[in-house]
Amino acid sequence: MTEFLDHVRGELAALESENLLKGELVLSSPQGGGIRVGYEPRLNLCANNYLGIANDPRIVDASIAAILEWGAGYASVRFICGTSELHKQLEAKTARYLGYEDCITFAAAFDANGGVFEALFGAEDAIVSDALNHASIIDGIRLSKAKRFRYANGDMTDLEAQLKAARANGLRHIVIATDGVFSMDGYVADLESITKLADQYDALVLVDDCHSTGVLGAGGRGTASHCGVDGRIDILTGTYGKALGGAMGGFICARKEVVALLRERARPYLFSNALAPAICGAAIAAIDIAQGANGDTLREIVRAHAFQFRSGLANAGFNLLEGSHPIIPVMVEEAGTASALAADLLSQGVYVRAFSFPVVPRGKARIRTQMSAALTSQQIDIAIDAFIKAGKATGVIS
Repeated sequence: MTEFLDHVRGELAALESENLLKGELVLSSPQGGGIRVGYEPRLNLCANNYLGIANDPRIVDASIAAILEWGAGYASVRFICGTSELHKQLEAKTARYLGYEDCITFAAAFDANGGVFEALFGAEDAIVSDALNHASIIDGIRLSKAKRFRYANGDMTDLEAQLKAARANGLRHIVIATDGVFSMDGYVADLESITKLADQYDALVLVDDCHSTGVLGAGGRGTASHCGVDGRIDILTGTYGKALGGAMGGFICARKEVVALLRERARPYLFSNALAPAICGAAIAAIDIAQGANGDTLREIVRAHAFQFRSGLANAGFNLLEGSHPIIPVMVEEAGTASALAADLLSQGVYVRAFSFPVVPRGKARIRTQMSAALTSQQIDIAIDAFIKAGKATGVIS
């Protein structure tokens, strides 16, 4: 044990020397545009709370009502005695919202991606994956015995080359796997081109829409709607932990036969407790908000905030990745500089986090900011001013 602990301490010391320690800052308030960190008020620019409803009274009331009716939890996995009417209601509502025949829920979106590939694809199949896909997709593919092909991020020429290679190998089923929105960059996948190539090479398409559901497309139905390819995504994975209430829980939407097989084979589903009633109740209420007129209003606020913030930082000389999604990465390159920028901003009352290796490649450190409808236009201006002051103090801008 002593030798092992010495090794662990050495690993931590190495991370600290490279400014790669992430640590945790503890909130002393609910999630929102304004939060308290150590009881000090801060503007929050780094939550996945896109629609700003994580602490909405409608969500809270629905969560409480679900607890009062269904209890704290089911103390069981779904297939034993953990499936309630509430679970079926949430799955049906999610499927209808996103335009699918059926839906299956998981304890986390990571579990949805971790369980989908092994359950559906074998050694005779191929998975063609975008190089910048989320870690959960990468891990899920590793658990599968399917052949693996990788294409450069958003590069349709390379995707076609990998599809040709997969077909040349005489493989049975080919699935193209991609994030709908790449979480570290805010890039939206080119689903129009991807689905055309899928048709050409007789491939399935799987999209992780965690940063898109509720945010992009008509009624917040995600990247397929945003890209004009509704009905063309064969398997959709997503979460209730971001725009749809901010709690937790993942899901997979697909044809009813596919979902039926997942219920029999997806290991995270078979061996994890059912979603707690509070989460189900909150997610059902969140979908009602997201697909209604209020959801359209909230999405318009988020778009306006993104334009305002992006324009203000670009005009000040910050290096931003291009895009229109409410994820707005401020590129800093070096991990130490990113950490210094985040610390300066925190001292000015703006809460952001530095992202560095291994979350992003070495030399590509950044402050990933995210816009939320819980913020106001005035708060966005305050944040821009703070970024300019901190940027000059840390040498990020001149």
